[in-house]
Amino acid sequence: MSLPLLLLLPLAIAACNRPATDAAAPAPGEMPAPAADPAAPPPMEAPSTDTASLLPSHHWRLVEATDAQGQRIDALFARPDKPVQLDFADGRVNVSNTCNRMMGSFTLEGTTLTLGQMASTLMACTDPKLTALDAEVGKRLAGALTVSSTAGDTPQLVLTNAGGDRLVFEGAPTAATRFGGPAERVFLEVGPETRPCSHPLIPDKQCLQVREVRFDENGLRVGEPGEWQNFFDEIEGYTHQPGVRNVLRIDRYTRADVPADVSRYAYVLDMVVESEQVKR
Repeated sequence: MSLPLLLLLPLAIAACNRPATDAAAPAPGEMPAPAADPAAPPPMEAPSTDTASLLPSHHWRLVEATDAQGQRIDALFARPDKPVQLDFADGRVNVSNTCNRMMGSFTLEGTTLTLGQMASTLMACTDPKLTALDAEVGKRLAGALTVSSTAGDTPQLVLTNAGGDRLVFEGAPTAATRFGGPAERVFLEVGPETRPCSHPLIPDKQCLQVREVRFDENGLRVGEPGEWQNFFDEIEGYTHQPGVRNVLRIDRYTRADVPADVSRYAYVLDMVVESEQVKR
């Protein structure tokens, strides 16, 4: 049985300073500077360096949500084991662990985070709480939000909307942050069965059987796959099921200063591109 094939192929701030001049007396031949307009809006504050750098370097998981009256917003915690998560990258925000994956644009100016209109996938959820979760998230994360952040071992991101809802997220470093990215994108086909492989530190080790495959910009396989090989490493985020062949899209990071007995690469699952149950 083949599951659907899904391919999602790859998708400065400069400041100039000038010396201060004496504003009390204009230079000869120079017109005096016009007086400031008291009705003019204040200049836009630059984004906080901490917030601007923290946003894309962490996964943000919802840990607390209260309304303007200080009451917990229970509807946002429909999946206690998988809290709502925000990921920011390249001017886009992705919302996951909802019924449907949601995504949209964002801008950060000073203490204001503005989210554009969200698009989403169109999956149907049988649990009405999950269906309602999408609407609740869309309603709470809309328009201009006041943002604050704290760094540290467990950074926090606090978003407050115009209605007074206050959402608190905790940050977990992304793989690129942990491994010093960026990553190399590779596709690995994983065979349905593991095989015994020799490992000096792990008796009776079983290795995945993998080979590299390639795709063109249209998502079609090109060239011949590589040879099947023992895969001694782990793929973060992937759990192998015996009898199932998978094609995985992998982010491969090159570690720095690794011991001799540790692989120079770290492998992180990005998505399962293709999956097939193989008769045993």
